[in-house]
Amino acid sequence: MTSLTFDRCCREIVVQTDLLRTQIRGADTSTPVSTCPGWDLGRLLRHVGGDHRWAEEVVRTRAVEPVPGDPVDDPAAYAHLDDGALDDWLAEGAAQLGGALRDAGPDARVWTPAHERNTTSFWARRMTHETVVHRADAALATGAAFTLDDELAADAVQEWMEFATVPEAYEPRPGAPGLLGPGRTLQFEATGAGQWHVDLGGDRPVWHSGRAAAAATVKGPVTDLLLFLYRRPSPAVATEGDAELLELWLERTGFWLEA
Repeated sequence: MTSLTFDRCCREIVVQTDLLRTQIRGADTSTPVSTCPGWDLGRLLRHVGGDHRWAEEVVRTRAVEPVPGDPVDDPAAYAHLDDGALDDWLAEGAAQLGGALRDAGPDARVWTPAHERNTTSFWARRMTHETVVHRADAALATGAAFTLDDELAADAVQEWMEFATVPEAYEPRPGAPGLLGPGRTLQFEATGAGQWHVDLGGDRPVWHSGRAAAAATVKGPVTDLLLFLYRRPSPAVATEGDAELLELWLERTGFWLEA
């Protein structure tokens, strides 16, 4: 299983943003977004556009030190944009980010929040899947249909598996039960789109594509599996086995969503 190409990610940032814009056209921006507690649709859209602009600044300036992302989650940061301006603003931000990434190329060294992936390729992939998941949030809020290409969804699942191996996801911390231990294994099965096995039995998590015996198993269509990982409604997903282990892994590996 391979990751999406850099060029594909650059395209998808714009494509997924355009799909999001289509989904919310005519919607009331005060509509609550249940999957992002405390947010309404307007805040969700401003978050997506703010994310794109934050990443674009990092890439365009070739920043090697952290670029403050405070405006991304500040409700007042883009409050000056009225609802009528949001559509063009979203399109502009996605296009600017895609252009900055193409200008830089996939291997330019820049700051990222992932310590071992400090190139523009990280931002191309991360912003693709950030846009995808928030497009799902908007669809759930408005009742619009949400579909996703299997290859794109599978790559987003794989990105999650990669994030799940960083120290923050498994190292001991106050108030958090230990994640690692003998016999602790997980299997994820996406119908016709991929299989991922997670082994928590060593001194750090490891994962590989394929199938093996596991203490807990999660099965479903790949888009639903992706939504399950992000704690979004995923009624087509079925789980069996060690539910406590699966819940603990989901909690620990979702640390980066809490920031």
